[in-house]
Amino acid sequence: MERSVLKHTGLLVFVAFMIYPLVWMVVSAFKPPEQILTEPGIIPSDLTFENFKDGWHALNRPFSVFFVNSLIVTLASIAGNLFSCSLTAYALARLQFRMRKVYFAITLASVMLPFHVLVIPQYIFFSQLGLVNTYWPLLIPKFLATDAFFVFLMVQFIRTLPRELDRAAWIDGAGPFLTFWYVVLPLMRPALVTTTIFTFIWTWNDFFVPLIYLTRTQAFTVPVALNSMVDSETQSGVGMLFAMSLLSLVPILIFFAVAQKYLIRGIATTGLK
Repeated sequence: MERSVLKHTGLLVFVAFMIYPLVWMVVSAFKPPEQILTEPGIIPSDLTFENFKDGWHALNRPFSVFFVNSLIVTLASIAGNLFSCSLTAYALARLQFRMRKVYFAITLASVMLPFHVLVIPQYIFFSQLGLVNTYWPLLIPKFLATDAFFVFLMVQFIRTLPRELDRAAWIDGAGPFLTFWYVVLPLMRPALVTTTIFTFIWTWNDFFVPLIYLTRTQAFTVPVALNSMVDSETQSGVGMLFAMSLLSLVPILIFFAVAQKYLIRGIATTGLK
């Protein structure tokens, strides 16, 4: 009994340490700016909504502009990953062609390749095409199945589907694409849902790639806009930063709350053999 109490106490202390920065940010968003750094406690003496009001127009335009930008990039990235990764996974898992195993091995190897190795070549490539300061450098890779993790996830899922379904479709005269569209794709729902959830979270929170390609304030996504507030504001802008950071978490929390059961089901189903 004592051992169990000590274990749970230790876990609660660990959780408290883990969530304290988040709680402090939430509380600081409602503090007057002059009290944020001078009163580090989580029990505020005064509450104000001025941080939200000031932060909404801190970059000379409504913060809703950046929410819309992030939403556009995120939804397009989801569409790109679902389209390209599912087609690639079907080809690697079901179709027979020369060097198929080699291509799959290269796909897996790319998962271990640090993204930063590709930054300079990709930037030079998109710069020569005149696509810098647009969303195309963020979206084109998504439609080319560059997220190898999702390709691997879908390949593993498709391999669990009975091949007899494919053969039945072929007997009825369906080609590879019709078999994929009418037979395999509807059965891939758990893997597709998992891909959608992870793509949404990763793209919405992505800071590095938009920072590289976007320099116009009007085109900023939410993380880049928050970074601009850090660079352009003094200590008096800390409250606005926390307030907008808190708002930026709302879509993630809502999406995760709605899709949580599908995420768990998708991961569990993908792991079945």
